[in-house]
Amino acid sequence: MVHMDRRDCLKAIALAGAAGLGQARATGRPIELHVDLEVDPPREEEMLANFHTKFEPVIRRQPGFIAVKMLKLRSKLTEKGTAPRYRLVISFETEEQRLGWVASAEHQRVWPEIEKTLTGEKYSAVLFDEV
Repeated sequence: MVHMDRRDCLKAIALAGAAGLGQARATGRPIELHVDLEVDPPREEEMLANFHTKFEPVIRRQPGFIAVKMLKLRSKLTEKGTAPRYRLVISFETEEQRLGWVASAEHQRVWPEIEKTLTGEKYSAVLFDEV
């Protein structure tokens, strides 16, 4: 995996989203972003507190918002690959609305509260269309 800083990762996420935008418009179905987080173990409680008290209340007010969840790995069921300890799952009505959220001043204020608790590669993201 290639190491990317926050700016590179946001650009990659935006480009990946833009590539799928035509398809998302055509289907009229929601999108779902899965972000695997490499949380620094001593900072887990801080990350969870920041998610619940800072990030979650703000994202819920965004246009097109559907859902946000923070998942914690219970167990790995296959031997292949590695599994992240935490996964952030975000759903919006359209990719355009998600990109609007990423570009917003609110996102620029609350995302660093999560990111500062991450380590190593920090995170990786994949974008899905609901089918």
